[in-house]
Amino acid sequence: MTTSQAARAALYARVSTSNHGQDVGLQLDELRQVAGQRGWHIVEEFVDEGVSGSAESRPALDRMLEQARRGKLDLVVVWKLDRLGRSLQHLLQVLDELQHQGVGFVSVRDAGIDTTSPSGRLLLHLLGAFAEFERSMIRERVVAGVRRAQSKGKHCGRPRVELDLRPATSMLDAGYGLKAVASSLGISRTTLRRRLEEAGEWPRPHHAA
Repeated sequence: MTTSQAARAALYARVSTSNHGQDVGLQLDELRQVAGQRGWHIVEEFVDEGVSGSAESRPALDRMLEQARRGKLDLVVVWKLDRLGRSLQHLLQVLDELQHQGVGFVSVRDAGIDTTSPSGRLLLHLLGAFAEFERSMIRERVVAGVRRAQSKGKHCGRPRVELDLRPATSMLDAGYGLKAVASSLGISRTTLRRRLEEAGEWPRPHHAA
């Protein structure tokens, strides 16, 4: 896009079934007005009506992103950030994809959210940093919780499967190898060997450790 060429803008609007009385037309009217004031050429209006913000799939949003991938857009314009992303993480994923495609982003009701300006790009980077900080804190709390549970003797991770070792020891004594026994029991060779060692049943006579 050159400075003399009007930016090809996509307008995106969304209302959910829970937003009683909210008219998607109100969003679009304001978006059209801003586009006119800033000299953007509206390529298409994408509307997800009656779609929850938490919905995994939004037909209009998906179509808009496909247009961005095909190089048909220079700019995506929304009324507010919460119209676009179902969560901060999802919002940043969408914005990251738009940036990767060289498509700018503007939210008209969120002051400063405008990637066509240096300050707007900085603000989005800060949002990304806060999101990563939040994910790091969550991981840290999970790890701390697991360690506390383990210190109290609680098992964390996959549930331990109870295993009757009598068929295993009988097969081993009959001359079967550890791998063959484990396969017949539907467990790994490592798991079988560990359970036998824990029970004091391994190594057995005539079998290598």
